[in-house]
Order: sequence, then C-alpha cells, then structure tokens
Amino acid sequence: MTLAMSWDEWARHDATALADRVRRREVTPTELAAQAAVGIAKTNPAVSAVVEVFEDVVADPLRDGMDPGGRFAGVPYLMKDLGPTLKGRLQEMGSLLMRGNRAAADSYLTGRIRRAGLNIMGRTTTPEFGCCSSAENPAVYVTRNPWDLDYTTCGSSAGSAAMVAAGALPIAHATDGGGSIRIPAGVNGVIGLKVSRGVFSIAPAASDLTGLVSIQGCLTRSVRDTAAFVDACRGGAPGEFMPYWMAPEPCTDLIQRDPGRLRIALSHEWGDYRATAERVGELERVGRFLEGLGHHVEWALPAVDFRAAFAAQTICYISNFAQTIANLLAPRGLKRPPADLVEPINIRIWEAGLDTSYTERARMQAVFNTTSRAFGHFFEDWDIILTPVTALPTPRIGTTEYLTISDNPSVLDWFGNLWRNFAYTPLANLCGIPGISLPLAMQENGLPLGIQAQARQANDGLLLQLAAQIERAIDGKWNAGRVPGVHVTAG
Repeated sequence: MTLAMSWDEWARHDATALADRVRRREVTPTELAAQAAVGIAKTNPAVSAVVEVFEDVVADPLRDGMDPGGRFAGVPYLMKDLGPTLKGRLQEMGSLLMRGNRAAADSYLTGRIRRAGLNIMGRTTTPEFGCCSSAENPAVYVTRNPWDLDYTTCGSSAGSAAMVAAGALPIAHATDGGGSIRIPAGVNGVIGLKVSRGVFSIAPAASDLTGLVSIQGCLTRSVRDTAAFVDACRGGAPGEFMPYWMAPEPCTDLIQRDPGRLRIALSHEWGDYRATAERVGELERVGRFLEGLGHHVEWALPAVDFRAAFAAQTICYISNFAQTIANLLAPRGLKRPPADLVEPINIRIWEAGLDTSYTERARMQAVFNTTSRAFGHFFEDWDIILTPVTALPTPRIGTTEYLTISDNPSVLDWFGNLWRNFAYTPLANLCGIPGISLPLAMQENGLPLGIQAQARQANDGLLLQLAAQIERAIDGKWNAGRVPGVHVTAG
C-alpha cells in the first residue's frame, strides 16, 4: 500500500503536528490510521505490545465517535487494555480469566479522548490486572523493550510505552497506580506525566475517593502533546466526590514560556532504598544541566517516615486488589481465582488482601495523611524534587528479580523487594501530587533512564513548563537523539 509519508517523516511528527496536517487537509485521518496500522505491523512481532488493532476503525476513523473537530482530530491512538472501557470492545486486562470480556459502555475519559479527536484504533498490553512490574505472562504475551529485546518494558503501561518508543504512533493511553506511567516511560525513553489527583476522571467505575491512588494519562514523545492531552481531556464527571480543579491558564499556553528560577531538590535516598552509583551520577549530571538553565539545585529530602509510607502503600494495594478481583469473580460465580487462569502472584496478593482489617485500613489512611502533609511542608521550601525513575537496572526478560513470588512466603516481603527498584514513584500516588518522567539519562545496560520531577499538588503546569524549557534547551533531542533497536524507521 502507498503510505501518506515516509517513515523518517512520520518519526518527525508528534501528535500535534499530525493534527495540524489533518486540519490543513494535507493528510486524512484514514491515511494516518493506515500508516499507524502498518507501523504496528512492522514493530509488534518483535515487541508484542499490541493485543488488537480495530480494523474497522482503521478503515473508518469516524466509526466509534471520534470528533473530527477535536484538538487531535484524526491522530491514531492506542488504549491500554485496562482502565477506561470502550463500548462493545474487548477489555481482557492481560488475563486468561477475562478472555472475551466486552465493555457495555464507554468510560467518561473515553468520551473525552474521542471528543479530543483521537482515533482509538487498538489495545495495548499490560501485566495481568495491571499488577507487577512487567507484562510477562507467557500464556498471554511477553512484551519486550524496543531498545533491546532482551529486556522488559516494565509496567504496567507496557505496550503503550513500547509502541510510542518504537515510533509506531506518537501518543498512547496509560494508567498509573504507583508508577505505571512514569516507570515504562523511563525505561522506554518517552515522556510520561502522572497528573495530580483531580485532573482526569476515572468515572463511572470508581472515583478519586474510592480509587485513591489510580490516575489516567498518556505517553508521548513531546511535551506539547502531553500538555495538549491534559487540556483536552481533564475534568470531572457528574457526581465526583471532590472538586476537579482547572488550571488558571491552559497548559499549552503555559509551556510557551520558561518558568522563573526554581528551587530544585535532588534525592535518591528514600528510606531504605538507594539508587545505583551510575544513576546517582546521571542525576547529578541533570542537576548541573538545570543549574545551567538558571535554577537553584541542591540535595534535599522530605521529612517522611518512608518505611511507614511504603507499608501503608502496600496495604492499600493488596486490599484494593483483593476487592477488584472479588468484583470480577462474583459475576462469574467464582469464589476464588482459578489457578489455571490467574497468575500465582496475583492469587497470593488476593489472598493477602482478603485478610486486611478495618484497623489496618484506618492506620493506612493515617499514614497517607501524615506523608502527604510532610510532602506539603517540603514544597513550601522547594518547587521541584528530582529523582531517578528507577533505582536499579531494568530486568531482563525471564528473570524473577522484582517480578515473582518464587519461594518467598510473604507477599509483604515481595512488595518490599519490588520497592527496591521502584521506590521513587508510588508516594506521588499516595499524596496525589504530580510527577513526570523525562528521557534525560541512560542506564548502564544501554536502556533509557527517566529522570522524575515531582511538585506540589495541582502544580502539573509547572512540571510541564520545566519539561518544555528542557526540551527547547536540547532542541527536542530526548535520549540524546538515540533510536531504539526496534523502530519503524529502521526497516
């Protein structure tokens, strides 16, 4: 087939640029969908990141209600197979248990995405139920990092990160309950913003009060795409438990100018968890770069009881997870997850969550409060705190480190092992503050290393403003202009 543009030209277009070309009638949404479908076909056999392409939507982008007048009109978009639902489409959540599960209606955010003009044309991979740190369930799929196929993409927004990194399309959906946007963004070399609580709705299945730590979002290759997605898709559905704050200025306007001189703290020692020396060196290098942009940078740390915070976060995860699984089992007439349909680690987490008492949940909420207050006090003196996204090298495919229960009898110990690598992201979910992963560094194994910036509640615009300043300073050459091993321009 004849493509609308060469792959080198395709790679130079972010979502905003593609939408501009649609508005100028230089290309049609159908041509963009066809090109993205070919890009997926070129890259997916190697990385196994897309579960399904909606061929009917590729042929007719208006079929499911994409708004041709939206900001991103006609831009191809992939939806993570977890979270917001698509009416009439499969949502299988990376699990054999959910095979054949179809959604009865669009979620609220799905409607916002369609009104933004994004053409939802397929589903991307996720670990089973979004749990664990890698989309490696051989009975379903094994998603690989496009920079090096021997390594994981991490998770849980595994497939979306891989497809954006591989250049198949410029933007994709992601979710984040403890780092699932920022971690795969970090190890795949793309941009991932976890917004503040009260920006994107998770209606109607849950709310910011009941979901507590879960956030929706996207993965992109440019700051302006991320900013435009926030502007287009933010806002609460009727009946939200909390007010949904609106920025005093659109993010797309804010990022046009540099922030003032910021007070930026560097940190990598979060309680019992430390980054490798290589990561500390990369963080220091980025700190010096930011000093060169005129910001004040030094080492500092919030006065947080990190051990208590991670214990509370763990209780939140296992108790919420147990209830989520119970809600999936009940309609199927099941009392427990079948061992032949659900991964062993998820059965173990479900079992542990069933035993969570009201007292444990109350203590968890108390720690959430004190931790959030501590971060709040910290941000009275600091505008930004900068950390690596991950503390340790990205695991190879098939390894058990950070990933499986193996012989460890304690789910709580398993989570503690998980935090060894992923300590820097989950407390933003606990506190409801924004965090963004920027592809500014490299790991010792040759994979990207995201550098994470976090700010006070509702200061999402400041993170995007700083990210845009950095992007201008490096002339848009994230990852120093490197290209991953599996990329549509390579073949």
